[in-house]
Amino acid sequence: MKLIRMGEVGQEKPGVLLEDGTRLDVSGFGSDYDEAFFAGDGITKLRNWMTAHGGSAPRVSSAVRWGPPVCRPSKIVCVGLNFRDHAEESGMEIPKEPVIFFKATSALVGPNDFLVIPKNATKVDWEVELAIVMEKKVRYVSREKALDYVAGFALHNDYSERSFQLERGGQWVKGKSADSFAPLGPFLATKEEIRDFNQLGMWLKVNGEFRQKGSTSKMIFDVPALVAYVSEFMTLLPGDVISTGTPPGVGLGMKPPQYLKAGDVVELGIDGLGESRQQVVDYR
Repeated sequence: MKLIRMGEVGQEKPGVLLEDGTRLDVSGFGSDYDEAFFAGDGITKLRNWMTAHGGSAPRVSSAVRWGPPVCRPSKIVCVGLNFRDHAEESGMEIPKEPVIFFKATSALVGPNDFLVIPKNATKVDWEVELAIVMEKKVRYVSREKALDYVAGFALHNDYSERSFQLERGGQWVKGKSADSFAPLGPFLATKEEIRDFNQLGMWLKVNGEFRQKGSTSKMIFDVPALVAYVSEFMTLLPGDVISTGTPPGVGLGMKPPQYLKAGDVVELGIDGLGESRQQVVDYR
């Protein structure tokens, strides 16, 4: 299934995206896509509900806003420098272990919402990434069993303000957590929708020009390895997001570096996970 959420900010309703592009309102199922939904085997229960009631579920206009496909998770864990060529363009060493950091959950927005340049920002950058969404609570899971705890995958743009991240001291979280810096979706594809998460093409454009082209096959640490690694240091809860890193082509790595400004349009996509679009605006 492809899980979606639709409606105005804070009023999103759960839905399902059909193969023909039809959006169904599944509010009648009785649960948003939050921690309790995933923990309670909600995907299986929703699939059964769809068999019985999907034909009568309300259709939703394409004009209705796309929300993030999961209700605010307990945490968004990001992985840095997980593509060898991205580490090289950033002038950083190839990591021997995954580089992990947090992105504030208040940064989460819909896939086509505005990207808002924060106050005092000068170096807002883009990063197309594959996001993992957890289905079950887990800690200390082995690589071999890691996928048993995964609900599915989504498209994520891990926006950064490089001056906050790299020039203001402290941890990277400062440059990753501004409001609107985590557009997720358009949908959460459950595991059976993605046949090979290790071979997904990924791309990003700025103002119609390609900036990033890559593949998840180039990740240094793959999906099972990342789930296992993160679970070594913290309990992963149902609905939590792990963003797995970006291929080369970020603004920081260009010569000279190029960053986003108001009026720019960023478009991105991953095979099997749809596309998203963010227009850049100044903070008001």
